[in-house]
Formats: sequence, structure tokens, C-alpha cells
Amino acid sequence: MDLDLTDPVALTAQLVDVESVSGSEALLADLVEHSLRLPHLTVERMGNNVVARTRFGRGRRVLLAGHLDTVPIADNVPSRREGDILFGCGTSDMKSGDAVILHLAATLPDPSYDVTYVLYDNEEVAAESNGLGHLVREHRDWLDADLAVLMEPTKGLIEAGCQGTLRVDIPLTGRRAHSARSWLGQNAIHAAAPVLAALSSYRSRDVDIDGCVYKEGLQAVAIEGGVAGNVIPDEARVTVNFRFAPDRSEAQALGHVREVFDGYDLVLTDSSPGALPGLTAPAAQHFVDAVGEKPVAKYGWTDVARFSALGIPALNFGPGDPNLAHTRDEHVDLRLVTRATEVLRAYLT
Repeated sequence: MDLDLTDPVALTAQLVDVESVSGSEALLADLVEHSLRLPHLTVERMGNNVVARTRFGRGRRVLLAGHLDTVPIADNVPSRREGDILFGCGTSDMKSGDAVILHLAATLPDPSYDVTYVLYDNEEVAAESNGLGHLVREHRDWLDADLAVLMEPTKGLIEAGCQGTLRVDIPLTGRRAHSARSWLGQNAIHAAAPVLAALSSYRSRDVDIDGCVYKEGLQAVAIEGGVAGNVIPDEARVTVNFRFAPDRSEAQALGHVREVFDGYDLVLTDSSPGALPGLTAPAAQHFVDAVGEKPVAKYGWTDVARFSALGIPALNFGPGDPNLAHTRDEHVDLRLVTRATEVLRAYLT
């Protein structure tokens, strides 16, 4: 099967119909690599990560990036279309954005800027598996650019920067006993009550950075414990996720969580930094002017953080709706696919 790169709307459906749950992107990566081997592009591949670049010697380089993987399918593949709405796993997050990238790569043989197109794997899973992270570590030079645009779902808005995120486990201990003689034991699950109370009373910050307001959140996302129906449990665990504004470093964010749960031993299980809006960079401001939309804060973590860490200004801009990502009825408004394509084409030419 060949991908039809002439129409981003039809291409979105075609990409959705190629299943690519995280860890199984090989077939889609093969199709992408084959489709991008065009006379005006140099194509590199590492694993299931494909990078295509123009080499015209322009004064500025723009990078467009999107991940190929989706969350597990929920009876929503193959795609189906109802008028201007396309339903299917990955329509919003983010195969509609990938379709725009691939269409532009094929139909802009002579852009005003040099352009790098990056399609990568394993974004929807643990950070250590992220294909863009592997490219940063092993082929940093492939990612050189004056501006990176992540085609993450933003519903056609510019979403600047991103929140940082970390997860900690709070282990709780007690003393096991028979539930008929509960006074002989100490219930580890009951010991979670002060932790949950601290979360219920927590007041999060709203932080304005360059006109973008980032909302923080500290939430329990899992609680585990229990041995049997007649046993007082001696172990339990609460998992807490902190989404923090990009004015905090990872160390500062972890320090804040330790303050909230003072007296508890915390086990850090995952952490990724946020990214400041970066709107003062000339390349970013030029893109904002071209789109003609006031940027807003990005709620959630995206790979703009990786580019920000490299000193490359980066923004989120894609046709999908972030509120539909990962849902059973995930869909995309195809008019936004067309608009995103037109905006980027105008900007790049």
C-alpha cells in the first residue's frame, strides 16, 4: 500500500486505518519512509523514527514534528466519516497532524525556509521509550532548527510551552492482623486518609507567563492496598501526579510535593520538565503573526519540552481537539485539517 500524500483529508483516514499503537509503529513508519523518499528530501531513519530534510541553504530552518503512535484502540478502527467529521483512533491525537506534515513534505518542493519533517514513535508511553528522545540522544544534528512546530492537537490554536509532569508513589505501612481482631493490627489503607485529605485541601496555582496562563494540578491517580477480605493490610500505596507550570524546574516541583507531604517517604517514578512559552524568539513571533491567533498555554506535557531543552523555540499547533484525545469517540473536524494545511503552506512559502 502507498500513502496518497496529495490530499491531507483523505490521508488522515488512510493513516488512521493503519494501526500503530505504541510499540507497533513499524508498518506505518515503513509507509512514511517510502512516501518521503522524494527528490527534494534527504531521508534518515532510526528504528521507527523517520526524519526528512530539505537542503537548500536557506537562512532559516523550520521543523514540523508529529508522533506516529496512538493509545490502544477502543473499537474505533477503521475510520468512518460523517460529513466533515472523521472518527477513529488517532484522528485527533495526532494522525491529522501527521497527515498535514506528510502532505506539505510532498507538495512543497521549494519552500522559503529549509524544512525538517520528523515522524517518531512511542510518544504515548513512558518517557524513556519516546522516539524523539532517542533522536535527541543519538542524532541531535538531525533536529537542528530555528523553530519547531509540534502538530499536537490544539484545535487550530497556538498553544505555547507546556506543563511539566511528575509522579510519586507514597508507600504506607501498617501491621497485618485478622480482621476479626482488628485492634491487633494497623491498617495501611486507613493511613492513606491524611494523604487524601492533603490532596483535597490543596490549592493549586494559576501562573501567567508571557500572557499564557498555566494551571497547576496535584491529584491522586491510583491507590493500591489489600491482602484478603479478612486481613488488615500492612501495605498500601498512593500514586500522585503533579502537573506544574513551566516556571518551576523538575527539582523545584519535586521539592514542592515533598513540602505538601512532609513526613512521608516519596518515591519518584516519572518526571519531565515543562517548557516556557518562548514567544519572544523572533522565529516564534513570526509564526504567531503568520497564524494570526493569540497564543494560549498548553495544558499537558508535549515534546516542545525536548526542543526547549535544546534551545530551540517550539510551539504546539495542530488540527485535532485535545479534549477528544484518547476517547472512544475520538474524531477530528476535517475543516481544521484543511485550515492547518493552508496556514502552514502560507507560512512556509
